[in-house]
Amino acid sequence: MNETIVEVKNITKSFKSFTALHDVSLTLENGKIYGLIGQNGAGKTTLMRLLCGFSYPTSGTIELFGKIKEKELVEERERIGCIIENPGLIPNMSAIENLEYHRILRGIPDEDCTLELLETVGLPDTKKKTKDFSLGMKQRLGIAIALLGNPELLILDEPINGLDPVGVVEIRELIKRLCKERHITILISSHNLPELYQTATDYIILHQGEVKQILTLEELEDKCRHHLKISCDNTQKLLLILEQQLKTDNFIVMPDQTVKLYDYVNEKEKVAKAIFDNDMYPLNFSLEGDTLENYFISVVGRNEE
Repeated sequence: MNETIVEVKNITKSFKSFTALHDVSLTLENGKIYGLIGQNGAGKTTLMRLLCGFSYPTSGTIELFGKIKEKELVEERERIGCIIENPGLIPNMSAIENLEYHRILRGIPDEDCTLELLETVGLPDTKKKTKDFSLGMKQRLGIAIALLGNPELLILDEPINGLDPVGVVEIRELIKRLCKERHITILISSHNLPELYQTATDYIILHQGEVKQILTLEELEDKCRHHLKISCDNTQKLLLILEQQLKTDNFIVMPDQTVKLYDYVNEKEKVAKAIFDNDMYPLNFSLEGDTLENYFISVVGRNEE
């Protein structure tokens, strides 16, 4: 059984009349990569800031590494590395100078760790100033800074946002390597949902400040299985056909009234005949498989409805 390193219970965070997070509860276990999925304004950065101690909840509790008292949390947060919003690099310094600056600022005595970290993130021989870095190089240096002090939990806010395909692959492989080789638990937010699908082991869907779903990669793959996509001019009548004649409720209705039927995938003719026998004519009838984006939309849309 994996060790629980973060437990958030009924967290609410309000800014005057605006509630950024509402009654959020979740658990992070050791050695996993958690993908935090949500639109702009969903509350992803707010949640990360609360975990890092940059902000405090209006109500609810945060437990880190088994500790819950505020004085204890201050100490336990030394076991967390993070990049939130931007890496905080000094433009006129080189990579090694930036790392040295942050090492001294945080009182870390190990002078040899900076070269090791540059090697880890793939920047061992970089001499130029960070203002001349590519975005991918800046992100990797930011991760190196976050790794100072050998954290057990790494929190990364949109680390692949704006990167080219090569940069995305480099950051993805670095994150997976850190989890596997250093046994670091990682919480990563991103708008690049297919990329999260190739990176994360678990997923947290956050929408309008609320956790809509928490699921493993295996559960997500099951949710994204093949289905029949059907749309007609009378969705309610179509649902009655599925429920009463085909005896299934294994479907979901999308916001655009398209129906995704997960039964009868290999019996398309039977479904089509039932529809035609009831004087219905499909506007769309196709075999498809969900992408991560489509599944996310279905979760958010279903909850909004």
